[in-house]
Amino acid sequence: METAAARGAPGGSGGAEQLLGELEARVQDVVRASSWWERHGVDCSILALSLLALPPGFLCLRSENGLVFVLGITILGVCHYTLTVKGSHLATHGALTESRRWSKIWAHFFVEVCTAFPAEDARYGHVKMHHGYTNVLGLGDSSTWRLPCLNRYVYMFLAPLLIPIITPLVAVERLRKVKLGVALRALGLISLGLYSHYWLLRHVSGFRSPASALACMLCTRSLLAHPYLHVNVFQHIGLPMFSRDKKPRRIHMMSLGVLNLPRLPVLDWAFGHSIISCHVEHHLFPKLSDNMCLKVKPVVSQFLREKQLPYNEDTYLARFRLFLSRYEELLVHAPPITELAGLQ
Repeated sequence: METAAARGAPGGSGGAEQLLGELEARVQDVVRASSWWERHGVDCSILALSLLALPPGFLCLRSENGLVFVLGITILGVCHYTLTVKGSHLATHGALTESRRWSKIWAHFFVEVCTAFPAEDARYGHVKMHHGYTNVLGLGDSSTWRLPCLNRYVYMFLAPLLIPIITPLVAVERLRKVKLGVALRALGLISLGLYSHYWLLRHVSGFRSPASALACMLCTRSLLAHPYLHVNVFQHIGLPMFSRDKKPRRIHMMSLGVLNLPRLPVLDWAFGHSIISCHVEHHLFPKLSDNMCLKVKPVVSQFLREKQLPYNEDTYLARFRLFLSRYEELLVHAPPITELAGLQ
C-alpha cells in the first residue's frame, strides 16, 4: 500500500468541492463564450468528412496499382477508427449534440453499427464505471485491458490485431444478459454494420472471394489497433489506484489517476483530443467535445498547477518503454492501493 499526502490544496471534502467548483466556473466561462462551431461543429465535421471519404476508399481497392490499393486501406482504416473511437466516444458521452434524442441515435449508429458493440453496455462500462470510479480497484481501474496469460511481447505487438475479432464476440456474450428487445435491436444494428462493410468490399471494391473480403475487413479494422490498445492502458494504469471505501474526491481522483499524451496528428484525428492530449480535461468535464477539451486545456492545466495539484503528462514512447520493461508489475500483478492523507 502506498501513502501520499496532500500538496498545497485544501484538504477534506469541503476543500475539494470548493476547488472543483472554482475550476468548473472557469471552464464554463470558456464554454459560454464559445460558438456552436467550437462546441460541436468541428468534431461533427471531422466525422462527416470520414463518412464522405469512405466511397473513395472502397473505390481505391479496385485498383491494380499497389500504391493506390494501400491508399484505400489507409483511408478505410483511419475512417474506421475515427467513426468507431472518436464517434463512439463522443456519442456515448452525449458530446456531439445537446439533444438527448439525437445523442441516443448517434450512440446507436457509432457504437453498434460502426463499432459492433452494444451501446447500453458501452455507456454503462465507460461512463458510469470508468468515469464514475476512475482508478478505483474492481470498478473503474481499466482491468478489462489486462490479459495476464499473455507475455509482454504478445500483448504489446500481437494481441491488438485480434481486437476486431474479439469485439463482436464480446458483444454477443454481453447481449445474452439483456432484455430480448434490446438484444435483438443491438444484434440487428451490429449485423447491419458488419455485413455492409463486407458487401461494399465484394460489390464496390470488387473482391472476388469471401475470404479476401474478410481479410481486408480485418486489415482495415486493425490498422490503428496497436495505439488503440496502448493508449487505453498508458493513460491510467501505472498511476495511483484507490480502494472503494477510501477513494479521494473527484478533482483529486482525476488529477492523480489520469495522464495526457502529447499532440499526435493521426491519433488526434482518429481518436480525438479527449482520448489523447486532453484526457485529464475529458475526465474532469466528460460532456465537452474534443475541440472544447482542447480549448479549455490551458485553463485546466494552469488551475491544477496553480493549486499544486498533479497534472500528469508523458510521451507515447516513454509510456511504451515503461510498460514493456515493467509489464508484469503493471499489467499482470494487482496494483498497490494509494492512500492520500486527508483527501479520502
